[in-house]
Amino acid sequence: MKPPLELHLGDVVWLRKPHPCGASDWTVVRLGADIGLRCLGCQHRILLPRSDLERRLLRIERGESATPPTDEEHATG
Repeated sequence: MKPPLELHLGDVVWLRKPHPCGASDWTVVRLGADIGLRCLGCQHRILLPRSDLERRLLRIERGESATPPTDEEHATG
């Protein structure tokens, strides 16, 4: 059994089939057994079971909230 897909809030995912508005990129807004996505074209929100998302996924780009802060961000002036 393969490990579950690692997703974080704010990640941008590209799906195989575009949304009816024409956009293929979505941002992750909810995590759990079902993944909440918001279309970056029309802001429509959907819930997809994690297994369906893994099957439809083309690419993931980590969002700002998903990346750990760098040392420069912690340094004080």
